[in-house]
Amino acid sequence: MTVSAWAPLRRSAFRALWLAQFASNIGTWAQTVGAQWLMGDLGGSALQVALVQTATTLPVFLLVVPSGALGDILDRRHVLMSGQALMLAGAAGLMLLAGTDRATPSTLLGLLALMAVGQALSMPSFQAIQPELVGREEIPQAALLNGVNMNVGRAIGPALGGLLIALAGPEATFAFNTVSFLGVLIVLGRWRRPSDNRPLGTEHIATAMRTGARYVASSPLFRRVLTRLSLFIVFGSGLWALLPAIARGPLRLDASGYGVLLGSVGAGAIGGAFVVPKLLQRMSKNRMVLFATWLYAAATSTAVLTENFVLVIVAMLLTGACWIATLSTFNATAQVLLPSWTRARALAYYQLILMGGQALGAVVWGVIADAYDLRVAMIVPAVAMAVAVLVATKWLPLLDRPLDVSPATYWEAPPEIDDTDAGPVLVTVEWPVARENEDEFVAAMQRVGRARRRTGATMWGLFRDTEKPETFLETFTVATWQEHLRQHLERGTVVDRQNQEAARALAKDDPHVRHLIFAEPRKPG
Repeated sequence: MTVSAWAPLRRSAFRALWLAQFASNIGTWAQTVGAQWLMGDLGGSALQVALVQTATTLPVFLLVVPSGALGDILDRRHVLMSGQALMLAGAAGLMLLAGTDRATPSTLLGLLALMAVGQALSMPSFQAIQPELVGREEIPQAALLNGVNMNVGRAIGPALGGLLIALAGPEATFAFNTVSFLGVLIVLGRWRRPSDNRPLGTEHIATAMRTGARYVASSPLFRRVLTRLSLFIVFGSGLWALLPAIARGPLRLDASGYGVLLGSVGAGAIGGAFVVPKLLQRMSKNRMVLFATWLYAAATSTAVLTENFVLVIVAMLLTGACWIATLSTFNATAQVLLPSWTRARALAYYQLILMGGQALGAVVWGVIADAYDLRVAMIVPAVAMAVAVLVATKWLPLLDRPLDVSPATYWEAPPEIDDTDAGPVLVTVEWPVARENEDEFVAAMQRVGRARRRTGATMWGLFRDTEKPETFLETFTVATWQEHLRQHLERGTVVDRQNQEAARALAKDDPHVRHLIFAEPRKPG
């Protein structure tokens, strides 16, 4: 059965937050124009004008990973509200300072940086709550709608910002943004999110960050998504950086013409939201991403190969549709691969690559455009993108079948120990395996080993007993007994249980488990 592109909007919580976020996206882009204009009015140097972009992106880049950890160890609703409150405070401060002529370049940059801290807090948790707002089968549509939200906001916001500046000055853009954040806070305040199940209490943030990094490193399917995302973003981001130069240069457009180009990208994204669900009923994710990437490469090349404004508009429509189709597919795939306990901290790495790739691509293709010309800077990455996606589709395919990452407790109860901070902990599991099952068992245990590492093991290994060749010894270490208890009670998933059951089915008997804690010499007395 085909799920409508707009199905998530039938859910009241998703709809209210989507609408509030739409207003916030428009406000953010309008404020970007207002901040750049205000810096010019204040007599800021070229460096200070450039630092506006740095102030809005650097804190996000530095803080998004710890913010993802906070989104997993605290209530995500509270983390989101804290982030939105910081952004509201920054926008309100800018409104007051600009309205009373007390703004300076330093205070402008400082308040923009404060808002960027709030954005860093919000981004991973906002992505992580999507599966809580819609049904599992609606996650791809929710990802599409969120992409449309961002792209249409990107198209409308700058135009609105220019209009507000013309009517009432830069402070009007800050006022609009303040109201938009207030709307998001009201929606979050009314949302009744179910409590998180944390039998062992809250993790320390440093431990949570290490665990998140270990999860990403031990999840090959999620790493595939990150790799595919990085290839697309680095090669595809040149359009966003060079579109103003294309408008002013070969197309010889004024500001209104440039606004039409941006609006065409947004309109294409809306069209893509209608088309993508229907395409996914007829082809796999991998084939759709392949075709969308090829079409994106062709459309971006068209923008510099013709001076016909109508053809460029058509190319921008296709660009918006392909951009949203590809990124929403990556995002939806990432969300359904991640269990709730680590979703925000893993998606923080997704956001890190998304932002870092765009920043890197903008610099690289901008340098090439200066050294050669716009055609080279657009066509070279388009060709590279088309080749990369073909190779990636063969060697790094996205998972089409769903994985059940819902919570599951499947470990046998560990012994009771008073000192939960004791460690490191060595766990050994002795597996008796018949000769005819050895190869299949070793292959099955590789999946078990990745599950051990994803849930907290710092080292894992599988050894054959030289004296009893039909005995295999699995060993893994965990930093503390508390972390091992989290493996037992909080971090297991249905697919992890299935992998362990597959290994156990190849054993002749139940495995024998031992727990050992690092022995330290007792202090005298």
